[in-house]
Amino acid sequence: MASSSSCAWCLVVLAVAMAAAAPSSPAAADPTDGFTAVRLGERNFQLQWPYDVKNSSRYSFDGTVRRLWVFSSDKPHTPRSKTKPRTEIRMTGYDYSSRVWQFEGTGYVPSGTTGVSIMQVFGGGKTATTLMLHVYDGDLWYYHQQVVEHNINDRWFRLNVLHDVAASQLTVFVDSRERLRVTGKGGDSHYFKFGVYTQVINPIRRMESRWRGVRILNKNHATSY
Repeated sequence: MASSSSCAWCLVVLAVAMAAAAPSSPAAADPTDGFTAVRLGERNFQLQWPYDVKNSSRYSFDGTVRRLWVFSSDKPHTPRSKTKPRTEIRMTGYDYSSRVWQFEGTGYVPSGTTGVSIMQVFGGGKTATTLMLHVYDGDLWYYHQQVVEHNINDRWFRLNVLHDVAASQLTVFVDSRERLRVTGKGGDSHYFKFGVYTQVINPIRRMESRWRGVRILNKNHATSY
């Protein structure tokens, strides 16, 4: 009996040793691996808001979190614009037409916000944009065509959008997991935008998104994910 117990104990010790010696699974690649962040200052964050009100009535920044909100009844961002209401930040100083570029930010969409774009890659051939991320009923969508991520309301999520211009390919990561890979829509020049931009499908009266840690990164060559 004692011999059986000793053998059982030996098997346990052997199993633990083998588990410790087994090679660990490689960590998944981070979307920013191989990229270099560009230098950003407040001058690179150009705010667009309804032209007939003060920007402080649609935007706040406490040094960490940027809050942007808009009402579906608001004016556009310029008197001549025929577009729908928006409070967005247009990233300036890093418009691009080649290489591989990336937008990174940690976003938050309060429950109730729907019918709105929260991020864009501006510049397309026959369209104004080459990618838009909308929010409908708590889910993140590629335009209004397909769901990118379910249940994004009331939580912070890390968003990475990669644009390989030469390959005409865009890849979207949410919380470091690839959620979308699509072909671009052409265009000669591109830039990133984020915030809230009213869409035609079921916009609510008041729409809001919050952002922190926004970065722009780039590199010369693509990496396979």
